[in-house]
Amino acid sequence: MISDVPILALLTFLPLAGVGLLLTIKGEDDAAVARVRQVALWTTLIEFAVGLALWAGFDASRTGFQFVERPEWLGGAISYRAGVDGVSMPFVVLTTFLTPFCVLASWRSISFRVKEFMIAFLVLETLMVGVFSTLDLVLFYLCFEGGLIPMFLIIGIWGGERRIYASFKFFLYTLAGSLPMLVAVIAIYALTGTTDIEQLLAYKFPAGAQTWLWIGFFAAFAVKLPVWPLHTWQPVAYSEAPTAGTVILSGVLLKMGGYGLLRFSVPMFPLASAGFTAMVDTLSVVAIVYASLVALRQEDIKKLIAYSSIAHMGFVTIGIFSMTPEGMQGAVFQMVSHGVVTAAMFLCAGMIVDRAHTREIAAFGGLASRMPWYAAAFMVFTMGNIGLPGTSGFVGEFLTLLGAFRANSWVAFFAATGMVLSAAYALWLYRRVIFGAIRPGLEGAPDLSRREVALLAPLAAVTIVLGVWPNAVLDMSAASVDGILHGAQVALNEAKTLGTASAQIAPAAMVR
Repeated sequence: MISDVPILALLTFLPLAGVGLLLTIKGEDDAAVARVRQVALWTTLIEFAVGLALWAGFDASRTGFQFVERPEWLGGAISYRAGVDGVSMPFVVLTTFLTPFCVLASWRSISFRVKEFMIAFLVLETLMVGVFSTLDLVLFYLCFEGGLIPMFLIIGIWGGERRIYASFKFFLYTLAGSLPMLVAVIAIYALTGTTDIEQLLAYKFPAGAQTWLWIGFFAAFAVKLPVWPLHTWQPVAYSEAPTAGTVILSGVLLKMGGYGLLRFSVPMFPLASAGFTAMVDTLSVVAIVYASLVALRQEDIKKLIAYSSIAHMGFVTIGIFSMTPEGMQGAVFQMVSHGVVTAAMFLCAGMIVDRAHTREIAAFGGLASRMPWYAAAFMVFTMGNIGLPGTSGFVGEFLTLLGAFRANSWVAFFAATGMVLSAAYALWLYRRVIFGAIRPGLEGAPDLSRREVALLAPLAAVTIVLGVWPNAVLDMSAASVDGILHGAQVALNEAKTLGTASAQIAPAAMVR
């Protein structure tokens, strides 16, 4: 029924319709602010419903793009092309799923310039959906970079005490990382004469060009993930952003880096990807161990979760560059799981920060006696963050490690230490916050409100459901991942036949 409807255009531009409605609301009195919040919430809920309809109509057995739209806009120059496959579909749904939580999380905590805040989030949602659904390389770059502007405003206007520093560091780091990708996009157009992603995925780039193009794209994606040592913008941005900003940063914006590696780096430049695998594995292992050790020393609750996020993204890059079905599917699943679990962790952190008005871990303690429902919810997400069997975190980490083991057992061994360290810092945080004597100032802390239950209950349900029924995501991405691997293996086999240098350093997992 939805095949004749431009559902991707609807999904992409529906938030902008909500922006138009918000602009018609005048005044800053309580009634106007209430209408602003309601319009923003209903817009994101309708957007999520459209995302579910897209998911329901998606055929997971197909490897190509579906719901492809190619209207003749912009005079045939930069064309609007859209489509989704098994790699992009989970992230489109994840984006539409998390945005209503951001609106609800800001219901009370954002008390000034509320209309501008909601407009920034709706514009950001359009750009995020655009990143995951566009089939034009120039539009991908515009959406990828355009998201910096609303997030810069969200951090810089509604963030914490160091919000100006955090917003500029976030903006400059990610902008600088994306400039090499812009050069690579221009070079690709000069080389191929097209920016159509479908055509580019089928194009065989020369081995020499692949190396430089791969570096250009990797620079942007490595900063966005972030990959160590390009991570220093992340902890300060996470800690200073408002809770909703941190949720969308960790839940969706980081995934653009992993998505880019899966969409462009591996399928377009397989020879270069094989050649750089050892470097990526090394950076990933260092990120997992280093970030986990730094998390153990944190005194700021949001920074601890931020360093935890860096460590978990290390598993994603290891899974992608293992070049195995288990590793790549595990990377997709890990990003979806991380988007849910880490978003929930930041929501939990924001709830107690709002009560205690501090992010210092030492200021918390004994919340089990005052906030038992909060303690139970926080436990679910802590177990998901650790990767306990039965939660979504276990499936992603297990599959990425399985794929890494098939490609390089030493990489899997050192990466597995991150699971032990994650248990150490996560349980240490939980013990400090939940158990012990009640800390001064928290004696009258209320348990979860109905709005907070509405925030945490769906996220807890998804964490458990994906832990016991991972096929909801794995089946969706399987065919597309197999298609990526098949194309990469064909390219490497051809290179091996020709005796090129790239084939000599290809990992065994790809040429077996």
